[in-house]
Amino acid sequence: MNWKQLLSAKRWGYESRPLGDQVDARSEFQRDYDRLIFSSPFRRLQNKTQVFPLPGAVFVHNRLTHSLEVASVGRSLGRLFYTLMRAENPNMDVDYPYLQEVGNIVSAACLSHDLGNPAFGHSGEAAISTYFTQGAGQRFKNELSPEEWADITHFEGNANALRILTHAFHGKDDKGFALTYTTLASIVKYPCAAIDGHVKGNHHRKKYGFFDSEKETFYKIAEDLGLEKDPTNPNGYLRHPLVYLVEAADDICYNIIDLEDAHHLKILSYQEVEELLLPLCKDDKLKERLNGLLDASSKVSLLRAKAINTLIHGCAEVFYKNQQQFLSGTFPKALMDALEDDVVAQMKRIASISMKQIYNAPTVVQIEIAGYKVMNALLEEFIPAYLKADEDKTIFDKKMIAMIPPQFYTDQTDTYSKIRAVLDYVSSMTDVYAVDLYRKIKGISIASLD
Repeated sequence: MNWKQLLSAKRWGYESRPLGDQVDARSEFQRDYDRLIFSSPFRRLQNKTQVFPLPGAVFVHNRLTHSLEVASVGRSLGRLFYTLMRAENPNMDVDYPYLQEVGNIVSAACLSHDLGNPAFGHSGEAAISTYFTQGAGQRFKNELSPEEWADITHFEGNANALRILTHAFHGKDDKGFALTYTTLASIVKYPCAAIDGHVKGNHHRKKYGFFDSEKETFYKIAEDLGLEKDPTNPNGYLRHPLVYLVEAADDICYNIIDLEDAHHLKILSYQEVEELLLPLCKDDKLKERLNGLLDASSKVSLLRAKAINTLIHGCAEVFYKNQQQFLSGTFPKALMDALEDDVVAQMKRIASISMKQIYNAPTVVQIEIAGYKVMNALLEEFIPAYLKADEDKTIFDKKMIAMIPPQFYTDQTDTYSKIRAVLDYVSSMTDVYAVDLYRKIKGISIASLD
């Protein structure tokens, strides 16, 4: 793989349009960022759970604030990489004109990396998958191909993001978000189909990155950008190198910032947070600065900023120094796992503490259980109603279908397309909307008649 081909301003749906045909204050990749930040799916992230329940008296991160922070870190990673490259080659901008845009590309990809996540986070994904593997959805297996069945029994938010960005939803622009090919490729962490994913020890196939419905979409992007075919999978590809920077930005943010939220919610004491973050800060004078602050939250904020700075510089250095491995698709692990041994050891300690004391905190577990029940119940109502033949639909079925916004309808008559249409609707819901709709459908609350 090479940067000249990997960095392309070609735009999905506008492939024949000449580049540079208009004067604009923004680059093509800055336009990607702006299209995302002004979009409805992005705004809905403000009411989707990151880790802790929302809303509450104490501010905690939601999917929107998380995505903004990941985008900020991603921009820094990309910019640092470009700075290192340009120091090596002063003619870099002539040889690789889009390399100076890497920060903007990574930032836009980071902004959209959680766009496809359903309400209630991973619990929502699990609820969708389990409806088909253990619930009433099992009966549809014989109506689907093995590839289609793998999609819906392993629902994946990352694959759903690519669908949201490229799918021609009913009545909407048939070009989707019309993002650049490079931005789209940079969000696909696992460039294979569901049936080829979930392979232990294979970084490119740990999960999967596109639904069967978007298979040809991804193939088109991959071929145009010159992504290498995966030698372990004839139907898959190796990652676009910038995926590693997007992944690193996400890893940095959730590992560090979840500690900050846990401190705000009094799950972790200040002393516990300091013991976890101080070794990452690499600043001999930091302890003195911390002692000069009286407010514990300010101390945690300072530790968070210093730790993130260390991780950003470390990941950018690894990416720069091992650039040929990333371009050949042979780098075997995440950037965060390739940092200095003491940093990796400390991050593993943070992950262990987070799993025990944060992700298994009662409030977190409660929202996961509630979310699982809500999402499963919605599927039990909408899937059968939408998939029934018109002559078999009851009045109740028709009422249920009328609740689905027209943009999620499909003109296709096959079972897979109809299931995808309902999943598009249910996975787009915010936590608040899903709970409210669940209560109304179950008769727990009644819509106002005013």
